[in-house]
Amino acid sequence: MSKTISVAMCTFNGSRFVAEQLTSIAAQTRLPDELMICDDCSGDETPRVVEAFAGAAPFPVHLQVNEQNLGLTKNFERAISLCNGDLIALSDQDDVWLPEKLARMESVFGSSPNLGLVFSDAELVDENRSLLGKRLWELLDLSREERKRLREGNAIGDLLLGSIVTGATLCFRSSLREIALPFPDNLPMIHDGWLALIASCVSQVLPLEEPLVLYRQHQGQQVGALERRGNIGGFKAISQGEGGEAMRRPNSYREVLSVAHAVHQRLTETHDGEFDKRKSLPEIESRIAHLEVRANLPGSALLRLSVVLREFFKWRYSRYSNGISSAAKDLLHFEST
Repeated sequence: MSKTISVAMCTFNGSRFVAEQLTSIAAQTRLPDELMICDDCSGDETPRVVEAFAGAAPFPVHLQVNEQNLGLTKNFERAISLCNGDLIALSDQDDVWLPEKLARMESVFGSSPNLGLVFSDAELVDENRSLLGKRLWELLDLSREERKRLREGNAIGDLLLGSIVTGATLCFRSSLREIALPFPDNLPMIHDGWLALIASCVSQVLPLEEPLVLYRQHQGQQVGALERRGNIGGFKAISQGEGGEAMRRPNSYREVLSVAHAVHQRLTETHDGEFDKRKSLPEIESRIAHLEVRANLPGSALLRLSVVLREFFKWRYSRYSNGISSAAKDLLHFEST
């Protein structure tokens, strides 16, 4: 059975590039069934550009202008909540989609009934769409091992540590909204990281190796390409902006714990629907227990040795951290995974 596809786009002072992105969506070999755009109180011509496009678009275009500025994450929350499709693809205002993007993603969902979210690589381009000679996953250092864990359904730990999934490249089943929305406040990750993490807890998350987006880098964007730094999932944004601040902070044990607790609470408070949460809850609970130990190590070297050894022989360092090296760092009281 074919699926309907919504595109959820957020705009804010994007008149310089948004027409090009809209044109690329209209040039898809598989057109969306609707485009839902939430504008976050732009002070430029963005709403007028969207309205002009809507008048000639080969699919319905719905523009909602917020009464007050919501910020990046809450604006995406609103756009996603208004979509009517079976699948929802997220769109930034300043990229360019390659023509096969929606068709490729639709075909993957059609052949993978357990798939909840899919995302692709992207070509990095400058403001003039010139290739920068690097792909997004290369910049993010998204390793082959991490991609393998994603495909095998073993990536909850990777996704707890920070966003390795970029919103501009992802598409997900709309039924995930029952668990993922509303997006939580005050976590060290933004909407795309939360969506991917929730999806990994209840379904398969699949990385598509081919680039399906030209991911534009320019001055003034809200969140640019991210570079991984540190050992515990911290990121920094190349450009400034709301969302970039959340991603620039290095994640401490307590920050990762805040994410793990938020996920656990969401999973226990929401109904299963079409998703099965029973496999992920015990893992989340074990990871929380491990992080609690590591976040609250005693100052005394002797007491710390006892706690670390007990955790080591429960095999939690092997399952949830970097094994012996993490245990050794905890003995020396370094905060690192």
